[in-house]
This record gives sequence, C-alpha cells and structure tokens, in this order.
Amino acid sequence: MGKLKRDKIIPQMPPNPAPHIINRLLEIGLTEAAGMGSGPISWQAIDAWCNRTGIDLPPWEAKLIRSLSVAYVAEGRAAESENCPPPWRAPVTKREMEVELARLRAVLG
Repeated sequence: MGKLKRDKIIPQMPPNPAPHIINRLLEIGLTEAAGMGSGPISWQAIDAWCNRTGIDLPPWEAKLIRSLSVAYVAEGRAAESENCPPPWRAPVTKREMEVELARLRAVLG
C-alpha cells in the first residue's frame, strides 16, 4: 500500500451493496483460533452471535458470512507467498505503466 500512496495511485475497491453483512462479519469475527493459526468462523460462533444479539440471520446470510470468512482465511494463507497478487488488483493502468517505465529508465539509463 505504501508504494501506491507514493505513486499517488488509488486502488479500485469493489462495490459493497450490502455493508450490513460485512459489519456483521466483523462483529462476529473474521476468523477464530484453530490449531496453530486461524481458521474460518464456525457455525457455532455464528449461532452464538445470533443468540446473543437476538438477530435471526436468514440461512443465505449466515452461509454468506461463513463463506466470506473462509475466503478471508484462504486469501490470508495465499498472501503469505511474495508472488501472490493483491485481491483488489485491477488491470494495470497507463499511469502505472508510465511510473514503472520511468523507474526502469532511471535504473537502466
């Protein structure tokens, strides 16, 4: 992210038409402890959150929250590789190409 700020490149973020679902996921927790690391939130954690808050999630929403947690954990594990592209990466823009070409010319002459 530091490189993007330095080059004044604003990454495109995907639209979020249902912010309440992300808010619920964050409230329940993106992950939970599992073995030697973290794992996706369990159905028990989702159910406990529903019972404690009094919010009865429809099945599709509970499944989506669980799927988002699974995807979050998977992306976190994939990101451990230095070759993993960022998940928000949009196609390379003309501005990005110009910046990289300028850097190459500065280094190579």
